[in-house]
Amino acid sequence: MALKPTIYKVQLQLADSDRSVYEDHNLTLARHPSETEERLAARVLSFGLFAAPGLNFTKGLSTTDEPDLWQHSDSGEIEHWVELGQPEPARLRKACGISRKVSVVAYGKSADTWWNLNREAMESLPHLQVLQLAWPEVQAAAALLTRNCSLSLSIAGGTLYLDTGNQPVTLEPLTLFATD
Repeated sequence: MALKPTIYKVQLQLADSDRSVYEDHNLTLARHPSETEERLAARVLSFGLFAAPGLNFTKGLSTTDEPDLWQHSDSGEIEHWVELGQPEPARLRKACGISRKVSVVAYGKSADTWWNLNREAMESLPHLQVLQLAWPEVQAAAALLTRNCSLSLSIAGGTLYLDTGNQPVTLEPLTLFATD
């Protein structure tokens, strides 16, 4: 019998002063049995970083044809493709061919090695942005997640401040590459 996903309900209060985005989101996320808490935290953080009308979580790990998040235009075109982790350059090349903007939020103990091995191939891709979250910061953010939680995410000067009301975590995404 296959294991079922664990459902997380996250009330996310977003205050992004860098983009003047101030919204509340009620997120329902299915955590695949093979997905780590850190990856789940990276999904929530990425949603906050790129929050825009039409941005949605996809089926994630259960499908290889979709990113972790994407935003569609009203006509159905992919406006923004968001990958998490350490994707292969070939996957990103495909994404750049079908989306107007592609973002990678890299994280993990080996993210530096991944970037060093793939940098040259990725720097030739159009409309690509690669950010990196430090592994200890992602682990600290993951520790704040519970199956039903309220999170406040403030973004100012490129720094993310995640808080449950009594446990703040600061994350400083590093821009590894951006074409624009």
